[in-house]
Amino acid sequence: MAIRKIASVGHPVLRQRARPLSRDELAGPAMQQLIDDLIDSLRDARAAGLAANQIYEPVQICAIEIPSDPRYSYMPGVPLTVLVNPVIEPVGNESYPNYEGCLSVPNLRAIAPRACEVRVRAWDRAGRELDFIARGLAAGAYQHEIDHLLGTLFVDRVRDTASYTAATEYDRHHATASAERAKAVVARFGS
Repeated sequence: MAIRKIASVGHPVLRQRARPLSRDELAGPAMQQLIDDLIDSLRDARAAGLAANQIYEPVQICAIEIPSDPRYSYMPGVPLTVLVNPVIEPVGNESYPNYEGCLSVPNLRAIAPRACEVRVRAWDRAGRELDFIARGLAAGAYQHEIDHLLGTLFVDRVRDTASYTAATEYDRHHATASAERAKAVVARFGS
């Protein structure tokens, strides 16, 4: 296991569409090691999710984990979930404004609209089928990470460029309102 360097915006790997894996390739030691490294890197960065191309490996693997954190008491926990070859589709037309940041776009946040509910289909790290509905803030996390695998960054989703803010200014001027909006999403969707 190793903590990997995270690619920053501007590096071509982040705009590359990640390639899908076969079950045989997934089962091999190289991909299992990559998944371990992805998880270690995610946890080291204290992030909600990380995609393989963010650690310079353009394959369709991402990991999401949102542990309970007193700093973000309104955020529901999401257990560690590894997705391989994920496909996501919105359930309904409803969206919410999600103030997002990204390890690959350091010190910048902005509002990206995200579907309130999504269906996620993928394999887990053992190649078993996953098919579930994610709602609320968890749905936003899945959308953000799967976007990475398609070569899309959250900045591509921003509709109102006036919402761009440096991380320090977000903390000073926007965090409270953002937390209140997030609490409303959690109250409605449970996650």
